[in-house]
Amino acid sequence: LYDSYEVEYLPIEGLLSTSRHLFIELTTDSAGTSTGAALRYQAFTTGHCYEPFVRYGNLTSSDNTWALGALVEFGCDPGYTMEQGSVTIECINPNNPQWNDTEPACRAVCSGEMTGSAGVVLSPNWPEAYDKGQDCIWGIHVEEDKRIMLDIRVLNIGKNDLLTFYDGDDLTAKVLGQYKGSKSHFKLYTSSADVTIQFQSDPATEVYGYGNGFIIHFFEVTRNDTCPELPEITNGWKSSSHPDLVQGTVVTYQCYPGYQVVGSELLMCQWDLTWSGDLPICTRVVSCTDPGKVENSRRVLSGPYFTVASTIQYICNKGFALSGNSLLTCFSRGSSGPRWSQKLPRCLPEAFEPCRHPGTPTYGIPSSSKIQFQARETLHYSCQAGYQLLGEPVLHCVPGHPSQWSDLPPVCKANLGEYDGHSFQDFRLDRVQIAFVVFISILFLLITGIYFFSKGQKKPVQLSLFSSLPYENITGESTFDTSVH
Repeated sequence: LYDSYEVEYLPIEGLLSTSRHLFIELTTDSAGTSTGAALRYQAFTTGHCYEPFVRYGNLTSSDNTWALGALVEFGCDPGYTMEQGSVTIECINPNNPQWNDTEPACRAVCSGEMTGSAGVVLSPNWPEAYDKGQDCIWGIHVEEDKRIMLDIRVLNIGKNDLLTFYDGDDLTAKVLGQYKGSKSHFKLYTSSADVTIQFQSDPATEVYGYGNGFIIHFFEVTRNDTCPELPEITNGWKSSSHPDLVQGTVVTYQCYPGYQVVGSELLMCQWDLTWSGDLPICTRVVSCTDPGKVENSRRVLSGPYFTVASTIQYICNKGFALSGNSLLTCFSRGSSGPRWSQKLPRCLPEAFEPCRHPGTPTYGIPSSSKIQFQARETLHYSCQAGYQLLGEPVLHCVPGHPSQWSDLPPVCKANLGEYDGHSFQDFRLDRVQIAFVVFISILFLLITGIYFFSKGQKKPVQLSLFSSLPYENITGESTFDTSVH
């Protein structure tokens, strides 16, 4: 039990009841008033340690049932410092389990030194009231080539209390700002890598209640990291990508309905802390903007400009069907400016009925045997070996209602122009040569037969076969004793 941080002493351990019931009585005297008492209670299972607790902090445990041997590690929230107790405690003693040390306390303390790139400074005892007559000093230090941004999110101190910011590492530095009483959210930027914060509370004034004090967040930032503030524009407004105009911040200008931006609508804070362009302006819109083209279509314009009453007609290419309105008209909508009457249409592929398989010719081979072919698909034909294809070898499914094939299927006929791998012409030449050889052979046999017959008859041979030739008659055997054999 402790008295809202009004006493320095914190009990090492709490009070444990011996049963399921506990009676608490608070008795006050008439000597004066106090801020009250803070008490936390919890039930826990016999044979386990009670669940530890740290206000304004956090903890991690190896066993969330808090059984024997459980280890718990504590940490404090930003702006708080761990005091009293231990960072790590363990549940010990099998006969009567208990923590080997008390939980620590996290408190917002008076004064301190901070070197992190970001952090929090809280008034003493925050969120509870700070003490009277305090003089606290905090020092914040970042890297030498950096600067510090102070984000004062809460400032609610007494009218006789004083919060001072010094642009340096001691109280002799230039004063950035000095405040008393209450002030809404604001920010300060240092010109060096150090800042000193001093808080002095009136020794004659007592402060009561929650929320009296201050919360200061600090961040490390680059040196001279802000561009000058940009003005608003007539008939428009601006928005920023970052609440502070640091390097890389983009400011976007937009116009009210019926007006359009002339100039660059995006301005960036450059590395030399200048803006990337000149301030734009908003002018009244007097025509529609180009709505753009539609894929798989062509458009017909009523004129070279998109003034009020001008039209655009969209016509889909062959094989595509229009979805939406084909005609757009630019018309005036008063203060909101000219607009197109319709949204852009679309040109979608036209749906056609499929072609049925035209059939397979005898001895033919189709490239596909599926039953239906979609529009624009093709079907190829070839013939088996020894057969010749007559007709179109490729058929196209022509889109339509219904779709039709581009031609009749071809036919396959026996190839008479081929014989054992030779052409018909070669075959004809072979037949002439064979006939000539047969003729010579028969002629030889005939002459030989006549010769031997004449020799047997002892008569000269006279061949009427050659009687009409302009040669002398052949008489005598010597004539046949030549190379005719």
